[in-house]
This record gives sequence, structure tokens and C-alpha cells, in this order.
Amino acid sequence: MRAAFIDSLGPAENIRYGELPAPTPGPTDVLVDVLGTTVNPVDILLRSGVFRTPVGFPLVISRDLVGTVAAAGPGAPGFTVGDLVWANSLGHGGRPGAAAEQAVVAADRLYPLPAGVDPTAAVAVVHPAATAYLALFTHGRVTAGDTVLVLGAAGNVGSAMVTLAVDAGARVIATAAAADLHHCRALGADAAFDYRDPKLLDLIAAACPGGVDVHLDCSGRNDLTEAVELLAPRGRVVVLAATGTDPVVPVRRLYMKDCSIAGFVISHATSGELAEAAGTINRLLANGRLRARTLEQQPLSAAAEMHRRMEQGRLHGRRVVLLPGG
Repeated sequence: MRAAFIDSLGPAENIRYGELPAPTPGPTDVLVDVLGTTVNPVDILLRSGVFRTPVGFPLVISRDLVGTVAAAGPGAPGFTVGDLVWANSLGHGGRPGAAAEQAVVAADRLYPLPAGVDPTAAVAVVHPAATAYLALFTHGRVTAGDTVLVLGAAGNVGSAMVTLAVDAGARVIATAAAADLHHCRALGADAAFDYRDPKLLDLIAAACPGGVDVHLDCSGRNDLTEAVELLAPRGRVVVLAATGTDPVVPVRRLYMKDCSIAGFVISHATSGELAEAAGTINRLLANGRLRARTLEQQPLSAAAEMHRRMEQGRLHGRRVVLLPGG
């Protein structure tokens, strides 16, 4: 089969496109004919070696796929040849990746694609949406009526956070670039502010007189002093984009407000947590609420170039789907 893969950790130039042996499923696995995969920031972290996890070489890259079932092992009930399916946790933890014409997926990490949902549109959102779900609900413990602050709300994960939080009955305050504020409001944000506004903290505080219940920074700035100051009593900060920061934790203020800070890396999510997220993702895919803002299709052979573009910041708010066969 043809695949995008690496033989060692390092720069995007390490990604090769060529022939590899087709994978063989085990008794609890499903063999999938891949229709599309994606490029995520977490793929960059793994390929470069910033995020360390057990891998074998050659390593097929990419986390996400959508495809059709080609074969299912005897310990993988519920999957029939021809079924449309998706997955979003391949390519790390000893698992092969998705950027190939075929992939093997453990049955407990594979989910049915709802009827009528476009496969390409679906694969573009399943990883950002799972990240959003786990940050909001598994780690942030968001419930109906909470006030949720999302910084960097116009990006892929941020947009999914706004969508999922609003769907759960939370009140969402968003920050983004001025040109993206309409997008945030269209997703359901109660208020959206320009992150460059010099009065931003005052605007957020005025919009949340009782404080913020859950603070999520998708921008990677992670000013924890500001975050804790904005929190309501017993508020929660979920840190989910922090490879480039090492902020000071205002312990005294955190303690006096009875608040908490949790770090979150989706690569550490259990199969059960991911399956729980998949239920909400499938529901929102089926009703059309969950979709990429801008979608770009490229051949799988362009994987290295797409990694370079992401590292250069040229894919902001854009989801790239890589299609096998080119």
C-alpha cells in the first residue's frame, strides 16, 4: 500500500511517501480502507519528537481517518465489511498511523459514521472536537449554566469548544481576532472580544460579573495569573496548549478562591474517554452542528508540505484532509 511515513523523528522533510507492506489486523482489530486523513498540531509534536511516545519505524503518520471496513477480526463485533467508520487516536502509543491506503484500528477506538454525513467533512473535525470535549467535560467538568471562557475561539479546537459548550447549555465568552468575532458569535458565543483590545480583561470581567467557571486557552499564551483572577470561586483552568510556555502559577490566589488547574493532553485519553466523546461528536455531526470552517483537500503525497505549512502558521482556521490515491 502507499503511505506517508517516517523512519526517524525530526523535521517535516523526514516524511516520505511510498510503498509499505499492507497491515494485518489482529483478532480485536478492524482493517479499514482509508478515504481520508488529516494534519493536526499533535502530529507535528510527535513527528518532531517534542511529544515522546512509544513508536516503531517505519511509522505511518497521522491520528485521524475516515474509511470503510475491509475486514474485522472475530473479537471486533459490530463492524461489517463496507461500513463507514472513523477513528482519531492512531499513530502514537505503539499504534500505526492513518496516512495510508489501509490502516488497522483497534475495535474500541473505531466508531461508526452517522448515515448521511460526508466522510471528508467528518474527518476534518473529529480530532478538534474530541480535544474540545475532553477539555470541557472530562477535565473542565462543564455543566449547563456554567460560564465558559474560550481564548483563541476561532481556531479549529476553539470553534469546536464553543459549539460543544453551547450545546451543553453553558454560556460562552470568546476571544479571537477582530475579523473572527462574527464567526464566534455565529457558533453561539454569548459575547466575543478582540484579543488585542487593551481593555480585554475589563470587558471579560464585565461580561462575567460572577466570574468564569471554566477557563480554556487555545491560543497557547497561558497567562495563569490573569486566568485565576477571572475565575469564579471553585473555577477551573484547563491547560491544553502549553508546549511553548511555562507560566507562573499564582498559588496564593488559587488557594484563596478554592480553584484548580488541570493539564490535559489528548494523547493520554483512555479508549473509554474517547468513546464517550465520540457519542457527542456523532450526534453533532448527524445534526449538522459540527463542521470545519474552511476545508482544503490535498493528495496524501502532499503530507510533508502540509506539515511545513502548519509549522509556519499557514493553516490557521483551516482543516486539511489528505486523500489516498495521490
